[in-house]
Amino acid sequence: MTMAPAPVSQRVRVAVLDRIVRGEWAEGTPLPSEAALCREFGTSRGPVRRALAALRAEGAVIGGRGRAPVVGKVVPARPILDGRSFTDWALSEGRSPGQRTLSLDRRPATSAVAGVLGLDEGGTVVELVRIRMLDGRPVMLERAAFAPDVGRHLFGFDPDSGSVTTELARHGVAPAEVRHTVDAVAANRLDAESLGVAVGTPLLRDRRRSGDASGRAVGLTDARYRPDLATLTVGA
Repeated sequence: MTMAPAPVSQRVRVAVLDRIVRGEWAEGTPLPSEAALCREFGTSRGPVRRALAALRAEGAVIGGRGRAPVVGKVVPARPILDGRSFTDWALSEGRSPGQRTLSLDRRPATSAVAGVLGLDEGGTVVELVRIRMLDGRPVMLERAAFAPDVGRHLFGFDPDSGSVTTELARHGVAPAEVRHTVDAVAANRLDAESLGVAVGTPLLRDRRRSGDASGRAVGLTDARYRPDLATLTVGA
């Protein structure tokens, strides 16, 4: 079956957005005129205007109604249900992922964590706290607690070197089931210091429960994002 070509307006939108995301056109840069875009893409003003309207709706372009359009701020959106790690998602967005580990320790589990992971209250979990970055900027603080038989694999791994999800999968621990709860939370002191915001700043939180093929919970993650630098979408 032959796929129909994408509408011209969509092709214009994708091309312009790609230049913005790659930094070819920086925030605040005036866009080429409609006439210039028409010449470049060999089309009329209608598709160009529809493309610009879609980019305005996304915040990638600002201006209009008598004001020349300029590049806005593109906030990368992470689909939380597609199963990709933060590292893989960042790379797919053309961004450079990074992380800085604040702690990796065995700790007594809180009653809430112990209950979810099926441990006795006060039982030991492996706790990992990392700052996650895009292009060198801190965008998310990640707190993860793992059942001890799962988390032990991390002590032979440098969490600053890449994806914990990939490392655990290398040891045969690949989540078969992931449940997400997304809400907003005020930044506490550690959040604020790690992400460069004021205490009390609203953050976007994704609490994730990972289970194995038997349905047993093996990990809990609390990921807190700066919504001005990264956001979440529900869908692939």
